[in-house]
Amino acid sequence: MRIAYLGAGAWGYCLAAMLAAKGHQVALWTASPEFAKTLSKKREHPKLPRFKADDNLTFTSDLQAAIEGADFLVESVTSKGIRPVFEQVLAYGGITCPIVITSKGIEQNSGLLLHEVVLQVLGEGMRDKISCLTGPSLADEVVQKLPTSVVAASYDPALMHQVVELFATPYFRVYPNGDINGVAFGGAMKNIIAIACGISDGLGFGDNTKAALMTRGLHEIRKLAVTKGCRPETLNGLSGMGDLCVTCLSKLSRNYMYGRRLAEGLDPEAAQERIGMVVEGAYTCVSALQIAHKAHIALPIAEAVYSIIYENLNPRDAVKALLQRVIKEEHL
Repeated sequence: MRIAYLGAGAWGYCLAAMLAAKGHQVALWTASPEFAKTLSKKREHPKLPRFKADDNLTFTSDLQAAIEGADFLVESVTSKGIRPVFEQVLAYGGITCPIVITSKGIEQNSGLLLHEVVLQVLGEGMRDKISCLTGPSLADEVVQKLPTSVVAASYDPALMHQVVELFATPYFRVYPNGDINGVAFGGAMKNIIAIACGISDGLGFGDNTKAALMTRGLHEIRKLAVTKGCRPETLNGLSGMGDLCVTCLSKLSRNYMYGRRLAEGLDPEAAQERIGMVVEGAYTCVSALQIAHKAHIALPIAEAVYSIIYENLNPRDAVKALLQRVIKEEHL
């Protein structure tokens, strides 16, 4: 098939290269003409050195050329960038092929999950063409062909199984799940908790602390998930607990490492610069709290992360405030 792939970050490059290696013709789009030229020349991503691209993978900064005649469109841009990118797609006449969303986040102000953003931009007629792929999947490990399991979801069951077939390899296992909001919501929210875990480790706290943050963090995700009509059991799976584990525990996680940099004394801008990639948890934290405040749902961990990033709260003071909260009975 001919696949248009939008977004040339490490994750986008990783999946685009994997699809190309399966024999598909993949056009990987980046907004930067210079970066497209660099990728074309070096055939490897600067964040994933030593992993050369298959000849079936081409690079372009021409969005219209990338999407023209595509049998599938796959997206790996950013939460903030997904609306303007698909508005450009619409301006070029739109598309009729299936779409796979692989970015994880919640749009600020609208409170929409990313597949809902795309649906809003392209119109209800595209509902059965929209799907998502999510789960515990670090690009650095996928390019090494280390065993990985993720989840595919869609409004349309037939498309969901198409996506499973499209991405599945002997090392990249894809499970179908009919709860598209649930799998997308878990993937978005875990980034906030990963920042908290990075802060905790950066302050020198132990595994007990991190276990508490992850467990109570999952509780916060569950509480807020009801506002998006998610199935609670979805959060027990790969896109919930699975993604939470890998993002909170791995030094390959940009959200976790961002938290560590904050704990080490860097300001949010300097920490972002040190990471060198978009930290989705910092963006999604704002979105999550906007939803929570409207629904009158308390998210103490997310509130603490927000205060550290946007209100200059000292990380140690944030931990102290969390520990001084009134103790209530644990509800699962």
